[in-house]
Amino acid sequence: MTDFREIYNSKLTSAAQAAKRVQCGWTIFMDAGCAQAPALVKAVEDRAYAGELENVTIHNMLDVYPFGFHSDSALDGKVNGVSWFASGYSRKAIAEARCGYVPAYYRDMPSHMSKFRYDAVFVEVSPMDKHGYFSLGTVASNSEGRLRQAEHIFVVVNDRQPRAVCGLQVHVCQVTAIVEDSHELPVLPETKLDDISVTIGNYIAEQIPDGACIQLGIGAIPDATGMALKTKHDLGIHTEMFTDSMVELLECGAANNSKKQIHTGKSVTTFAYGSKRIYDYIDDNPSFVLLPVSYVNDPYVIAQNDNMISVNAAVEVDLWGQVCAESIGTRLISGTGGQVDYVRGACQSRGGKSFIAFSSTVNVKGKISSKIQPILTPGAICTTGKNDVDCIVTEYGIAKLRGRPLSERVKALISIAHPDFRDELTFEAKKRGMI
Repeated sequence: MTDFREIYNSKLTSAAQAAKRVQCGWTIFMDAGCAQAPALVKAVEDRAYAGELENVTIHNMLDVYPFGFHSDSALDGKVNGVSWFASGYSRKAIAEARCGYVPAYYRDMPSHMSKFRYDAVFVEVSPMDKHGYFSLGTVASNSEGRLRQAEHIFVVVNDRQPRAVCGLQVHVCQVTAIVEDSHELPVLPETKLDDISVTIGNYIAEQIPDGACIQLGIGAIPDATGMALKTKHDLGIHTEMFTDSMVELLECGAANNSKKQIHTGKSVTTFAYGSKRIYDYIDDNPSFVLLPVSYVNDPYVIAQNDNMISVNAAVEVDLWGQVCAESIGTRLISGTGGQVDYVRGACQSRGGKSFIAFSSTVNVKGKISSKIQPILTPGAICTTGKNDVDCIVTEYGIAKLRGRPLSERVKALISIAHPDFRDELTFEAKKRGMI
């Protein structure tokens, strides 16, 4: 019998020693969220600061750690980033053109990434099992193809990473170097549900039948929707991101995945991020399945579940129903992600519905503005187009847009805008000949 522990020990090294294997000109891949390997990144950055490395590029998405290559201009030309989905840590670097950015639907990222040459993958994993496998923990996402593609695989073993028994695995024999680094996983700050979020969540929950399959985005409104679904029965989960509210639904019995047409009895996601409660739920749980995003976010796959419901957010919506969810004017704040994937998948599902939900107003430096605008702010990115959008929701109700004439769509949107802005929106719509 092969002694996998002996192989493990032969590859075990420090982060600093592992980083010495990285060469100038390398391109390195890291996946989303908790799959990222801060110990290795810091060791590479330390070599760059010492003048030992230059022209190293790190591709990643949804940063959950404050990497130096995003914040310190002293690393420019030495260690540079390419983001596939911006976060609070990478936005400023992207805005300053110090970090690259690749616009893409989340489902298409693995295909796009296959065209790059990745010299190495950095990934944080759970401890090795008796068969020599490491679990990639909370993430499947884009990793499967990159693990096959890259010449070198560097793993950081963190005993706080959950072992996802139905997720991606990497074997010790595939690994170039192993580093051990025990630390708590990053968590999302707890969302505080205000009255508006609860109202919107209740509106959406009223539209969701027992036995529906759900996808919830990130933020107060999706969380409020999840909480409002606790009285439902036999809900299923097929989602891009696995959230705390989904754990709540599973543990209270509202969700059991029994009515799903595919992956019956299983919760399906491509990555998980939230509280320690999520990570504990994933650990050794055979009912939890992590699969590549090219499959999980494929609208054809999503639509195979009847009564598929998607709930996502927006920054603003115009009177055509065009949704901006990734920028404030010209300022990028996130990415397209999987919103369009799930809007399309839900609308193609038998009995499915898609909801884009947000509070009717925003307060910027004391000035209250409507999030429903005559036109999108100049330079704003249209995430979900007018032909794809289904239902728009604010605290004033639900506007069903899909398949309706323009004049009806406009009137429906104005009816759920804040009352203080309805006259202005009506005036602008008439001026444009929309009503």
